[in-house]
Amino acid sequence: MILTGPAIAAAVARGEITIDPFDPARLSPNAYDWRLGDTIRVCDGDLDAAAPTAFTEQAVAESGLMLRPGVLYLGVTLEKTGSERYAQMLNGDRTTGALGVWVHVSAPLGHQGHAIRWTLEIRAAKPVRIYPGMTFGKLVFLTAFGHADSYQRRTAKYADTDGIDISRLYEEIGSRL
Repeated sequence: MILTGPAIAAAVARGEITIDPFDPARLSPNAYDWRLGDTIRVCDGDLDAAAPTAFTEQAVAESGLMLRPGVLYLGVTLEKTGSERYAQMLNGDRTTGALGVWVHVSAPLGHQGHAIRWTLEIRAAKPVRIYPGMTFGKLVFLTAFGHADSYQRRTAKYADTDGIDISRLYEEIGSRL
C-alpha cells in the first residue's frame, strides 16, 4: 500500500521516514515531489558491462544545463531519503516526461533501510535545459509485509552510495572472467 501525503508527513515527524531537506509543501496526495541535485555525470564513449563507465562530472549551473539526445547522464537527487520501515519507489513524472526527459526508468525501488541520495539515469528525447533544484519526479513510500531486512545491514553492492554512482556490474562480471 502507498502512503498518502499526510501519512508521509506523519512518518517524517515520527522519524520513520527521512527526507533531507524536507519541505511539507512538496507533499502531494500520494507522494513527495523530489528535486534534481546540482551535479551531473556525463557517460563518455561506449559502455561495457564488464568495465567501469568513463565519465566527466560537471555542476548543473543556476543558468541550467542543456541535455542532448543519445547521451546517458547520471544525476543525483537533492533530497536524501530513507526508511527502515517503508520501501521507496522513485519515479519521474508527467511534468519532466512532457519535456522529453526520461528519469530513472530502470531502478525505481529503494529497499527498506536504504538511506541515499538517489543516482538518476537521465535521457533526453530532444535538446532540453534542466536546472538544479527543479522538481524532477515523485517518491512514494510503500508498506512492506514480512520480516524487515535492512539494506544498510547487508553487504549489498550499492549500500554505501551517497551520491552519483556508476554501474558496478563490472564487479560481478569481472569475478566470473
